[in-house]
Amino acid sequence: MPAWPSDPSDRRDGTTRASSAPGSDPLGEAGAPAPISLLDAVRREIVTGVLQPGTRVTEASLADRHGVSRVPVREALRGLEAEGFVESTPNVGSRVAAIPVDEADDLFAVREALEIATARRAATRARALFSVDAPPEDWWRVRRSLERILADGDRAVADDDLDRLVDLNERFHFGVAELSGSTTLATLLRQLSRKIEWLYALDTFSRGKRLWPDHRVILAAIDAGDPEQAAERMGWHVRESRIGYLSRTVPAAVVDALRATPPVVAPTTASAPSGAPRVGADGPVAS
Repeated sequence: MPAWPSDPSDRRDGTTRASSAPGSDPLGEAGAPAPISLLDAVRREIVTGVLQPGTRVTEASLADRHGVSRVPVREALRGLEAEGFVESTPNVGSRVAAIPVDEADDLFAVREALEIATARRAATRARALFSVDAPPEDWWRVRRSLERILADGDRAVADDDLDRLVDLNERFHFGVAELSGSTTLATLLRQLSRKIEWLYALDTFSRGKRLWPDHRVILAAIDAGDPEQAAERMGWHVRESRIGYLSRTVPAAVVDALRATPPVVAPTTASAPSGAPRVGADGPVAS
């Protein structure tokens, strides 16, 4: 993954600007660079390997690097310590923490359950919105953004641009969480995704193009207002990512068990209506 830009606009309020900061504009709506917090910027440097595990990080060095005062640096370090990205020792200082490789399977298992919930909720919400009248503009804004993300991802696959694909994959999943309408689920997903992205810093070649087509199938199930199908598709999609990562670190029997055991998809009490609309980037598509 490309290094995080360290070319701030000498801001003193703890924000910096980056023209292509992954996650700073998760749905790709903004045309101009958006301010990002210092905590986000330093976290991205850790996740992408610009700041390696064990690297000593000081208020002075980070303030100089990002063109801010020490006050926002101090706050950012506290936040990163709370998230587990930085370890601080009294009278010694702060260092980048070790990547939580031993927690990998647990992190993926939690993400699997979380993403199943967001996909199911997104489909249930779409069904409810279409059954009354039509989704509001904010729903369509996210839906159009997802369509652009899918198109950009298809081009990235064709161009073999894996760095770009990693960013688009993250933005797609955040977009589905936004479609769910749950701020809690979206926030949890962002927090968890940062840790999983950090795991991948150890193996930048493990993230291929094979699973990208799954996204269109997942989104189609959401558009159709089919919670069961959306949840199942998302569950297997995340499960395959989990298998792909763990296949290099755990015994084959563990991987085989994951392949043989379907993701847990909680049932819903109602089924999708047979007349659920097909949805395109700009609105419902006539049958």
